[in-house]
Amino acid sequence: MATKPVLYSYFRSSCSWRVRIAFAIKGVEYDYKGVNLLKGEQLGDEYKAVNPSGQVPSLEIDGMKLTQSLSIMEYLEETRSGTALLPKDPKQRALVRQICEVIAGGIQPLQNLSVLKAIGADRKTEWGHDMITKGFCALETFLENTAGRYCVGDDVTMADCCLVPQVYNANRFQVDMSKFPIISRINTALLELDTFKVSDPVNQPDCPEDLRK
Repeated sequence: MATKPVLYSYFRSSCSWRVRIAFAIKGVEYDYKGVNLLKGEQLGDEYKAVNPSGQVPSLEIDGMKLTQSLSIMEYLEETRSGTALLPKDPKQRALVRQICEVIAGGIQPLQNLSVLKAIGADRKTEWGHDMITKGFCALETFLENTAGRYCVGDDVTMADCCLVPQVYNANRFQVDMSKFPIISRINTALLELDTFKVSDPVNQPDCPEDLRK
């Protein structure tokens, strides 16, 4: 019997959240190991033996260790059956990857925990708000040309795995989502899907009880 993959995750990490959604879409079971970012567990020697970058997610799968959410999702797509995370058409695949990179490379890193700590407590909310707003202005324009029911056409893809966690972050930083009707519409549609519900932070084993309410 094959060993289950092991996902190192933090319940509210948007990068980890993307991978949880991908697992749910693929219908692949995995074991969950929580890494508390607020307590600095990602910086300890034990975790750095898994991921020298000291970041989540990390995945132990098929006898190897993988990091970086997009790489992990690509690997799941290439090695696991189930619902596809990427379209068959090369042009559509490129558009999905483009949206993924806009979010995972151009928005989220500018408001992640390490950056906010460097910015300081007095400015972190304003900084996060402004960075996400700027990024969403570009993303909304991209989606004008790619969106159907979801980010690229009418099928859920890796791009959608990236979108929902980023909208969650936008709400945390009090971004005015009325300025982004396409993003908001897609997010609402995705949150109705069981694969997205089961992947939500409040449904993770390391989510504090007071946040589950």
